[in-house]
Amino acid sequence: MDENYTYIVRCADGTLYTGWTNDLKKRIKAHNSGKGAKYTKTRRPVELVYFEHFATKEEAMSREYHIKQLKRAQKQALIDEMNKNNKSICTQTDSRK
Repeated sequence: MDENYTYIVRCADGTLYTGWTNDLKKRIKAHNSGKGAKYTKTRRPVELVYFEHFATKEEAMSREYHIKQLKRAQKQALIDEMNKNNKSICTQTDSRK
């Protein structure tokens, strides 16, 4: 089964960037090395603050589109809910595992 994710990162300037990927760890590393999205290249480092897992690329891309339509406060509510439920998402994306 493929892994596909929609994610939100918080940039160093406090802005939020939403994207999708099939390798979350690799994508966050790419953003932080300046090889991710053009938007995040000048706003490093980025911190993963939210993600959702999907079975297909199309589902992840659709969710990315819908999240990008949300207002910042609505995106922050998603982030807050994930933090409340999971305490720390860093343990789920720790590259040492």
